[in-house]
This record gives sequence, C-alpha cells and structure tokens, in this order.
Amino acid sequence: MYCLQWLLPVLLIPKPLNPALWFSHSMFMGFYLLSFLLERKPCTICALVFLAALFLICYSCWGDCFLYHYTDSPLPDSAHNPGVVGT
Repeated sequence: MYCLQWLLPVLLIPKPLNPALWFSHSMFMGFYLLSFLLERKPCTICALVFLAALFLICYSCWGDCFLYHYTDSPLPDSAHNPGVVGT
C-alpha cells in the first residue's frame, strides 16, 4: 500500500470557500488524479481503496466531494463573511 501515500492527502485538501473557484479546483483535482493514475500506475488494491473512499465521501451528499458541488447543499457560514476574502 505504498502507492496510497500519494493519494490519501488528496482527500484532505479542502474545497475553496469562494464558489467561483469550485470549478477550477475540481478540474485541478480531476487532472491530478488522472495524471497520477496514468503516470504512477498504482496497484489494483490501492486504486480500489482510494476509489471506495472517494465514492463514500461523494455519496454522502454533504457537498464535500471535490469533483463537483452538490447544488442543494448550503454554503459554509464563512463563505458569506466578507472579512474572509481579505485574509
């Protein structure tokens, strides 16, 4: 499971608070995963474990999936705070 050390931190990268950056973030993450899978060619077990974890996060419908944004999920409270933008 050596190859999981490069995949698991991807699940810990938070989505940006600004909704305008969600598309760019999801495209970056999608291309990163695609290029990682094509270049490093992780073993089948590692790929299945990662895809299962990704599926469980995205299936939870909390808007936590980094590949898309669930439109019915509310924005975080800090997304409406204009003081967050200047930091």
